[in-house]
Amino acid sequence: MATSILHSGRGKRNGSSLQDVEASIEDQIASLREEVAAFAKLIGENGAKQGKKWRASAESGFDDLTVRGEELLHDLQRGYARGSREVRRTVRQHPVATIGAAAAFGLAVALLLSRR
Repeated sequence: MATSILHSGRGKRNGSSLQDVEASIEDQIASLREEVAAFAKLIGENGAKQGKKWRASAESGFDDLTVRGEELLHDLQRGYARGSREVRRTVRQHPVATIGAAAAFGLAVALLLSRR
């Protein structure tokens, strides 16, 4: 009978010790869950802030690119207008030479195409 009393006493100590360990592990798991949740929230907030910064930077770059493209388009339009005025003036000043140059160009194209 002495063995059964000792055994039952050990079981209670081990049982309560095991319950204490389980409670401690559950507390640690709960604490880790809270820390992971806080960390995830922090990462999400930082990601949102970084995303806003990148978006603002992209929008600024797009606006700069749009302005530069419009300036380039206006420069090309001005150059085209100047070139067309120059061609018209040359044709008016030298009509026979213009007709001769056009005929020579047409003849050269016809010769190139007839060789094929």
